[in-house]
Amino acid sequence: MHDASGCNSTYTTHDEPRWYDMDSMVYISALTEIEAIMGDDSKLIEDIVRAAEELHPRFIAIAGTPIPAMTGFDADAAARVIEERTGIPSFGFTTTGMKSYVHGAKQAFEMLADRIVEAGNNRNQSKKKRLHEECTDSRDTKQTNLENENVWSNRNLSVNILGLTPLDFSVNGSDKSIAEHYRKKGCSIISGWAMGSDIEEIKKSADADLNIVVSETGIGAAQRLKEKFGIPFRVGIPVGGEDIDVTEEFEQSIKNTLPCAVYPIEKTNPESTEEIDKTEIMILGERVNSFSFAKYISKKTGKKCMGYATTDSDEDEIVEMISSLKNLKVVIADPLFKPMLKLVKTLSLVNIRFIEYPHEAFSGRLYRSQIPNIISDVKMISNI
Repeated sequence: MHDASGCNSTYTTHDEPRWYDMDSMVYISALTEIEAIMGDDSKLIEDIVRAAEELHPRFIAIAGTPIPAMTGFDADAAARVIEERTGIPSFGFTTTGMKSYVHGAKQAFEMLADRIVEAGNNRNQSKKKRLHEECTDSRDTKQTNLENENVWSNRNLSVNILGLTPLDFSVNGSDKSIAEHYRKKGCSIISGWAMGSDIEEIKKSADADLNIVVSETGIGAAQRLKEKFGIPFRVGIPVGGEDIDVTEEFEQSIKNTLPCAVYPIEKTNPESTEEIDKTEIMILGERVNSFSFAKYISKKTGKKCMGYATTDSDEDEIVEMISSLKNLKVVIADPLFKPMLKLVKTLSLVNIRFIEYPHEAFSGRLYRSQIPNIISDVKMISNI
């Protein structure tokens, strides 16, 4: 971490909850004011090279923060110099600390796909092509992609699970529940990016038949692996033990820069707001999580449900969206979102029920013990 001294505790105790249970080599450059002003990049490079010679890491990553971003530090160039001197794969990330964690984690996963994953055998190319065709949405049925059991039956599929981060799934066993869900369907797990898999397992990711993206952080890697190795991908979290596929809604959301998806999906006039106005339940959070949870709740309750991605939305945008929902009855979100409802002038808070759904990336460790494993336990919505 290229940052001032003293900031390492934030990265290790808040951003990486696995810190206490596993070995890790996360260090900080202890950037001083004079180094920032004078641009003494050689000191950082020398420190990293010396540490690498002593510790022999499998790879080296340099992550930027606001100060080096303002002074124009070239992390990628520094990484190239370090790799040339040490022979160890080195990566530089142009993170600035001014965007959500999604942007940085996405860069990291894309780099793994580009630099670490090794070409596998090509014997499965025809199988991957057939799988891609078969799990594409049918225009004549409401059952889609991963929700179609024909995709899984008698296939012995090998899969990668992309987007597994402790900021999205905490340390409550959700990552293990996701893997177990697909094993029960007869799948073998090649790798989980990046909870539970080491670098050697990630190297073998090209052998997978299918990539399953469980958070927005994994979409870049999925796209890279599709381009390089022809591996199709699906987007969604198996909520409540059921396959939930939000690939189409996710892609439309990104394409149209819309932070939300509304379920059940109705064919309405694109200029009409009627569909959104009918929303009764709103889930705030990471894009894939909120979309998947909204789709699951809508299927179980028959109510109009919106998933809203908060990772790229500011407070005013979220308040504006909530204010536009005339029939809103329930908000499901991290507890720190609750005070925001007081800014919504058009709603009677007496009639709005708030269900706490903590998100590690938003409130850190404050509510970690209350984060539910929605893959195996959805009791929190039993009274909706």
